[in-house]
Amino acid sequence: MVAGPNQALGAFGENLAARWYEDNVYTVIAQNWRGSAGEIDLVLQRDKLIVISEVKTRSSAAFGSPAEAVGPAKQKRLRRLAAEWLATESPGRVDIRFDVVSILAGHVEVIEAAF
Repeated sequence: MVAGPNQALGAFGENLAARWYEDNVYTVIAQNWRGSAGEIDLVLQRDKLIVISEVKTRSSAAFGSPAEAVGPAKQKRLRRLAAEWLATESPGRVDIRFDVVSILAGHVEVIEAAF
């Protein structure tokens, strides 16, 4: 199956976000982790902190900021997925943070502790 333009743009954005986190001393533990309720774009770790990161990429602001696409329903789904990831992977005692990465025309903005 060939990826369409939206999938290619999403993959590009996730790779940019992963590179940003690595440049800021995080380790990428998982990319596109699949759980029963969907997918976590990036799971990262720095020391005892686990970051669940939702990456939204757009080529223009015609439909608003990419971060605006992470509303209450998406946040709830990510919380459920994070609980599933923690139960599956058993990382021990860790803190958890939810970030949103907004990528607009190649510019990366990381919103730490977004929700």
